[in-house]
Amino acid sequence: MKMPQFRVRNWGMVALVLWATAAARAEVPITHWTQPGGAQVYLVQSTVLPMVDVQIDFDGGSRRDPADKAGLASATASMASRGLAAAGAEPALDENALGEAWADLGASFGASVSADRMGFSLRSLTDPELLPKVVALAARQLAHPAFPAPVWQRERDQWMAALREADTRPATVAAKAFAAAVYGAHPYGYQTGEASLARIGVADMQAFYAQTVRRCSAKVSIVGNVSQAQADALVTQLLARLAPSASATGCAALPPVADVAPMAQPGSVQTIPFASAQAHVLIGQPGIRRNDPDFLALTVGNYVLGGGGFVSRLMAQVREKRGLSYSVYSYFAPGLHAGAFTVGLQTRPDQAAQAVALVQEVVARFVADGPTAQELQAAKDNLIGGFALRLDSNRKLLDNVANIAWNGLPLDYLDTWTASVERLSAEDVRQAFARVLRPQDMVTVVLGGRDQVP
Repeated sequence: MKMPQFRVRNWGMVALVLWATAAARAEVPITHWTQPGGAQVYLVQSTVLPMVDVQIDFDGGSRRDPADKAGLASATASMASRGLAAAGAEPALDENALGEAWADLGASFGASVSADRMGFSLRSLTDPELLPKVVALAARQLAHPAFPAPVWQRERDQWMAALREADTRPATVAAKAFAAAVYGAHPYGYQTGEASLARIGVADMQAFYAQTVRRCSAKVSIVGNVSQAQADALVTQLLARLAPSASATGCAALPPVADVAPMAQPGSVQTIPFASAQAHVLIGQPGIRRNDPDFLALTVGNYVLGGGGFVSRLMAQVREKRGLSYSVYSYFAPGLHAGAFTVGLQTRPDQAAQAVALVQEVVARFVADGPTAQELQAAKDNLIGGFALRLDSNRKLLDNVANIAWNGLPLDYLDTWTASVERLSAEDVRQAFARVLRPQDMVTVVLGGRDQVP
């Protein structure tokens, strides 16, 4: 039994070496179809390596958490890998036995959660004797997680301890205050705490999982050495154990999640005392959805404003010219709803007011005037030059394909990305920023400074 295991693991290392020497793809043809059960499949065939990577996404991110049980989605995903329930003649597997089963196959399967989705990732060699065993185990884990109560008690206790430790760090406290100011009562702003975790039981996770992990709502992205027919059969087997849609008309819609509302106190400033040597500053507002037509213009523009490291305007003004901070940055975090636009920095407490005023001035000027021609070209050169690095492994390519699938982007999105960026003008960027950002309404959180503690 040890020889096949050794062979599988060494083929995995050989595969990684082969991939490292392969050229980045010039085009990424994505094939898309919908299975009779409702699952949507997105396939990129890659014959470079004898491997396949699969991402299965469901509408079960933290935006689906109940307000009084923040953390439910994350807890459910974590516990989905903590053992399998008995099914028919198949015995139960505890978390150790399940881990050993995956190790013996030289494959991996696990769950993760973001604000918008619950995802399951599978990686395996495509050896015809191995792959069916891998898919069979993944299908069982997908359909029959055990959610053992003693394990949840252990995990919850460890999570609570980690939260208590995190709340001693100024960055955590500032981030929580900022999220509350930007998102208000929207689920994007929910904060997992000891009280919310204490309310989550095994029954809650089982119900959440049943609501989320449905064959009819799966979006499955595949990159690897499989044909369309093989990919379709693989997805069919992966999802076969999940309950079919109970509706004759298709997948029943989940309850809608409201959009992010306008901020309750636009332009507000929160000053939070905290015993820290540095003041932590966060400034921002709700931004855009991921499928917003302005996404690329904002991405390019933000490279100029604060996303380009040492070549950004914020870095030049705040660090290089005034020495107010070692680092300053800005970014958009778009999702199915309007994720936050954020500017962040740390500075000496006695310089916090000066730094905030300067950031507000730089952002307002950029929104009003946009980038210069030189700044725009430098941003384009950097982003286009680094684009191939986003696709230089199966995992990275899979992430991009899953992003297209989840956000409903065009199938040729990756093929047209470079040309779309090249076409952007400085005026396009300026107008996009003017449509989205309102510098006068951004909220500001300033936390820290030993002298601020009563």
